[in-house]
Parts: sequence; C-alpha cells; structure tokens
Amino acid sequence: MLFVTGGAGFIGSNFILDYLAATQDEALLNIDKLTYAGNPYNLSTLENNPRYRFSQTDICDSTIIAELFTRYRPRAIAHFAAESHVDRSIASPDEFVRTNVNGTFNLLEAARRYWSTLEGKEREEFRFLHVSTDEVYGTLGPRDAPFSEITPYAPNSPYSASKAASDHLVRAYHHTYGLPVLTTNCSNNYGPYHFPEKLIPLVISNALDGKPLPIYGDGMQIRDWLYVKDHCSAIREVLARGTPGETYNVGGWNEKANLDVVHTLCDILDELAPKADGSYRDQISFVKDRPGHDRRYAIDARKIERELGWKPAETFESGIRKTVAWYLANPEWVANVRSGNYMNWIEQQYGGSASAQPA
Repeated sequence: MLFVTGGAGFIGSNFILDYLAATQDEALLNIDKLTYAGNPYNLSTLENNPRYRFSQTDICDSTIIAELFTRYRPRAIAHFAAESHVDRSIASPDEFVRTNVNGTFNLLEAARRYWSTLEGKEREEFRFLHVSTDEVYGTLGPRDAPFSEITPYAPNSPYSASKAASDHLVRAYHHTYGLPVLTTNCSNNYGPYHFPEKLIPLVISNALDGKPLPIYGDGMQIRDWLYVKDHCSAIREVLARGTPGETYNVGGWNEKANLDVVHTLCDILDELAPKADGSYRDQISFVKDRPGHDRRYAIDARKIERELGWKPAETFESGIRKTVAWYLANPEWVANVRSGNYMNWIEQQYGGSASAQPA
C-alpha cells in the first residue's frame, strides 16, 4: 500500500487521481486533516474504488499515525501535507511550524520505527518521499543561475522557512538513521483543483465575476510554472527509481513574470469566454506588495531528466490553456470552494470525525 499525506489538497488530489489511473493493483491510503484547503470532493469519483481508502487524520497525531502504519503496512509514503500559502504564513506562522515542521517530524519518527521492523525486500524497497518547494532557496537576481539541488538554502518567509526545516529533518533521518528518503523541490504548480487563493485560479474566478484582478507591486516577480500533472508524473518517477538520500528539483522550464501570466489568462478568457465589451485586461489592479516578496525563482531540472529521464510534457502555453478550460467547465467546483459549501460536503461525508478509516 502507498500512503499519501495531504491527498485532499491541490497537488495531492491530482497525484492520487493520476496514480490510481496509472497503476493497476496497489491500494492507496489518503491521510488528510481536511483543513480549509483540503477538499475530498476533488476525489469524489473514487468513492467506490476498492483501491482507495481515506483517513481524516492530523499528521501531528502520533497515536493515530502509528496505528495507521501498524494496520496498513505501507511500502512507501508520498508526503504532500503542508500549509503552503505565503500570505497566510505571514499572518499566522505558528500553524506553518506546527504542520510543516512538527508534522513532518512525527511522520519521520513513525516511518523510522516502522521501517526498523521490516526485513528483506520490504525493508530494502521502502521509501519516504518528501514533497517540498523551490522557495527554500530564497530569491534570485535577474542574471543568476537557476536553483540547483546544491543551491544553499535561504528562505525568506515563514512558509519557506518551515519547509526548509522539514527538508533538513528529512535529510538528517537519512544520514543519521539510514531511512530511505527522497526529496523533491518543485516550482509553482498550476492546474485543476487549485484552491482559489493562489494567483492563477484567483485571476480566472475574479475575471469571470467582473472583479479586480489584484497584482502585487509591479507584477514583475518571476516564477517557473509547472503544470500539476507534470509534477505528479515526476513524483511517480522519483518514487519508483530515485536514489535514496537524493534531492530532485522539478520544474517546468517556464519562467514567467506574474503580470505576463495574468495577461495570458486574460487573453485566453477573451477568446474562450468573451465579455460583452472590452477585455479582461481592463480589470487588472495593482496593489501594495507583500512583505519580503521574493523577486525571482527558477529551477534547473536537468538532474531529474539526466538520471530518471523525466521532463515536463506540457509547455506553459498548452498547460495554461488546459487549466482555463477546466475552470470554465467546472464552475460548480469553484462556487462550492469560494462559498465554503465544500465544507458542508465534508461534514456530510465524514461527520466531522477525527478519523475515518474505511476498510
């Protein structure tokens, strides 16, 4: 069995859907606390899938996590669970330290204890894959080389600092205890099921609602954009063939300024869902920049291509068009998330219980 933490979130739910579609027989347990960004409705098509199980569990709950290891005996863990929004980390850093640092520590301890009981092939093949971010590397100047796996860490927000701390814990558990870990550091993801507080889904939703499209500062902050399903395919490759103890940077080779991304979104919407008059670009509004806003991120993804043969299938142009088309085709998903009704669905499905563990 494969354990996936944070599988009701944006990247985690895409990973689960793609993993179950790409494999034939392995069962999967989704471990998710179901915070505001956890939406199991993303996975509603799996309700009757005998290979899918769900446990509503906080990764900081050491008792239940240990029970899950004992009950299901995973052959690997894909650890997505994290608080991930920079603005929220500035306002409430304590939750980021709790989940991203203490939660990862708790999982590592449970995995180490479990792994120490394994023998033979089970012990040799066990893996703990930790999904992290390029933000741990800090910021780049306009002419600096992209982040590589040996770039020194220099996190600049409570979010990136908490992820950097978790990365260091994962590394330490390999070097101290021999736990067979893998770490991936990805660039900015986009695609289906993206919670609409992030730039791309926020712009799409606000544009269609006739609301302002807020751009921090001058909008020239540069990010490398990675289509989420490309990210998921990279994680499958690292999980299957990555070398324990190694880090793999995952990027889309798509450096774009935020303002250029918004212009592209507006142009696609002008084509696919035109306004009665004018362009969606007319709704762009510049707002005060957030504190400590990193200027540029860029990923050097040559190692994962060289060692594992992975490279993204989507260009930014193809991926962003698929993303806009998905949001246009799924207005009910957006409405449920923005209104909070998806939380009612969670309550109906899981009754607000601390742990739901279908057999």
